[in-house]
Amino acid sequence: MPNNVIVLGTQWGDEGKGKIADLLTSKANIVVRSQGGNNAGHTLVVGNKKVVVRLVPSGILHKECLCLIGSGVVVNPGALFEEIEELNKAGVENVEGRIKISGASALLLPVHPAIDKGAEKLRGKSAIGTTGRGIGPCYEDKVARRGVRVGDLYDMENFKERLKTLLEYRNFQLKNYYHEPEVSYDSVLEYVEGIRDRLLAMVDDISLILANGRRDSKKILFEGAQGTFLDIDYGTYPYVTSSNTVAGGCVTGSGAGPLHIDYVLGIAKVYTTRVGGGPYPTELNDEIGEGIRKRGAEFGAVTGRPRRTGWYDAVAMRRAVTINSLTGLALMKMDVLDGMDEIKICTAYKLKDGTISQLPPLSAHEYEGITPVYESMPGWKESTFGITKWDDLPENAKHYIKRLEELSGAKVAILSTGPERDQTIYLDNPFD
Repeated sequence: MPNNVIVLGTQWGDEGKGKIADLLTSKANIVVRSQGGNNAGHTLVVGNKKVVVRLVPSGILHKECLCLIGSGVVVNPGALFEEIEELNKAGVENVEGRIKISGASALLLPVHPAIDKGAEKLRGKSAIGTTGRGIGPCYEDKVARRGVRVGDLYDMENFKERLKTLLEYRNFQLKNYYHEPEVSYDSVLEYVEGIRDRLLAMVDDISLILANGRRDSKKILFEGAQGTFLDIDYGTYPYVTSSNTVAGGCVTGSGAGPLHIDYVLGIAKVYTTRVGGGPYPTELNDEIGEGIRKRGAEFGAVTGRPRRTGWYDAVAMRRAVTINSLTGLALMKMDVLDGMDEIKICTAYKLKDGTISQLPPLSAHEYEGITPVYESMPGWKESTFGITKWDDLPENAKHYIKRLEELSGAKVAILSTGPERDQTIYLDNPFD
């Protein structure tokens, strides 16, 4: 029986991972976030209550679930505490007592958003489309080995020296390159001293907790953030996030062993969306795309930005299936396609030299001149909203899902027909 399950996005993020993670955490004892920061939000719907979680794993809504923040996550303490307060106000029990943070997690400080916004401003028309929350600069400092980590707060004398070095470097950039105001050392130190004790009270050895959980046959859910094609290595570089969003990142960013993963569940919409800049072959800049955006409420959970919309891209999905070693797919927002006369699927890319490719390129500039090759299928007029049994779906809807399986190379395990927990069709439960 699978005990260690990865849940991750297989498109450009915003696939609906929050709902699936929330569904599976009803059976999980531990949920762990392995990468990303407070730049991505999961909207959880329970009854009539909506809760957006960013840094905190989705398992927080289940009172017996332990929530872990791994070393691959960049932690903004202020954002974390704001989120905890939101959860407390929503009536979630013992929020802070169930969150454990790796001391090796990078500490996101007020200077990082300043750098992020300055960089985007300087890029002008070539802006990547970041959220401006400082995630990229924090990862940059981590990789350059000038960053500070949560565990550094145990030794404040050492921390002060590291902070001084970091701010000298970043303030030089702000002043001389970005022409933006500097961030004072004293203000950052005061901020850190104000959150230090509260943050350190949540620090623990995440890798050891996971090892002990596996030994005790606990059910562990690894919750991914963003999506496969925002991965720093395998996404549409440079229009990507700053971490590894693929299955391998869930392992390295948590401290779990790679042979200890039993099931990898990929999340995808039955169409596609993307936020920010970057190539997007199946994008619909027409009434069809706007209709999908409105029916699917395609606006960012954290930023509120309207998402770009397009047809399902089986070419991209083939790559996602391979590099994530997907066991199964969870397809989301089936009901958004209700009432359409025709639905298209991208089955291949026609390159600018006229050749046909079954797989996507690895860099953004290689998408230049690509034309999607479409296959059309008849839509359905019946409503799929809230259906919980496969046999109750319209025949054309069944044909569409089966065709997505064939073209993508992965079996559908879960089909979502609405935002509520019970508006779901289970064809295979990853924890069973």
